[in-house]
Amino acid sequence: MRAEQRPRFYGWYIAGCCLVVFFFTNGLSLYVPQNLFPRFMETFGATPAEVSRTTAITFALAGIIAPFVGAAIDRLGVVRVIRSGLIVLALTFTAYPFAQSLQHLYVLHAAIAVGLVFCGLMPNIVLLSNWFITRRGTVVGLLVAGSSLAGATLPVSIAPLVNDPALGWRVGFGVLAAAFWLFAVLPGFLVLRESPRVVGQFPDGAAGAPSGSTDGEELREGVPFATALRSRTLWCLAIGSASIWFSIQAITSQFTIYLEKDAGFQPVNATQLYSLLLACSVAGKFLFGAISDRFTKRSMMLVASIVLLAGCLQLFSLEDGVPGLTQDHVRLAAFAIVFGLGFGGSFTLIQLVAVESFGQLALGRILGVIIFIDTMGGALGTLLAGQIRTTSGDYFLSFSVVTVVAMIAVLNVLMIPAVARSGSER
Repeated sequence: MRAEQRPRFYGWYIAGCCLVVFFFTNGLSLYVPQNLFPRFMETFGATPAEVSRTTAITFALAGIIAPFVGAAIDRLGVVRVIRSGLIVLALTFTAYPFAQSLQHLYVLHAAIAVGLVFCGLMPNIVLLSNWFITRRGTVVGLLVAGSSLAGATLPVSIAPLVNDPALGWRVGFGVLAAAFWLFAVLPGFLVLRESPRVVGQFPDGAAGAPSGSTDGEELREGVPFATALRSRTLWCLAIGSASIWFSIQAITSQFTIYLEKDAGFQPVNATQLYSLLLACSVAGKFLFGAISDRFTKRSMMLVASIVLLAGCLQLFSLEDGVPGLTQDHVRLAAFAIVFGLGFGGSFTLIQLVAVESFGQLALGRILGVIIFIDTMGGALGTLLAGQIRTTSGDYFLSFSVVTVVAMIAVLNVLMIPAVARSGSER
């Protein structure tokens, strides 16, 4: 008689849904607007500093909200939080093409911040951590790769609309807003479930409950929130993450402007190189996430941050003894590849190091603190890079600051100690 076949593990549907949700959430919140900065400058007669405030507002407000949303996740459940965020973002994206001034965009980006925290990285990490244990690194790597995949594909997909004088960026963004309702909101309400117990399964699709579990779920073990706040690990991780996010956001928010205004690229070619950078970050996220299942997350975060720094150095050239920024297409492609890999890997490992170090007992609140600090770094990177470009007239000083901050990130990651699950540093 044939042995009874177990049902397909529902966690893979959860992982797929989270990936699609995160793809559209981050793509439309961050990467598509940043790629449209040159178009905003033309539409509203704005400077790089002024258009950069849009994304900076999103990062700053998201950082302020993140700790409160982390507490809400721990108390109310992560699926409710995600669904609330999806509705906020869907309504905001629908209104985005109708903005008539930069001030309108600033208000919309404040609303985007609220939705992004509710259904972005933090809640998706918490949800996947409920469903996966042994494959957590791989699954989280796939999740965060979805964000960069959006940056690599969405700007290119609407480029024919954006660059058509009869249509423009408003029509291009409107098409993506409609796609968000269909491919993010609907699956978020139809597919997502809180934990394996809800569907009568166990984490990773195991035949039985994990060791130490009595009800079919992994026990929420780990470091208490108060203990985590007193640990050097949390603050080294948070400051290192803020430095990484400063570098990532300063580059990705200004890269298209640099290519078009300083390096002489045509808009379509600038979008292609921007997409190459994001495509390589997809590879970096998946690669580093998968490898981290075999090595310690801290060691892989160090490698990824070094790669990020190596990418920054590719931007600079020395001609006739005078330092400057390269405009060579081959060098810029090399930068996009190396920086993209480091961007993807370091972004992924921030979340995994937090889970590895502190467990799941207070993961929502711990991630809330880390995300508060690193998103402030991202906001500062976006604002400072745009302001320095507006003041100085080129990006040499902006990208020099980025490189120094990337060095600080490497040093901070080196200082992250191990944390025993009892909460004591070792």
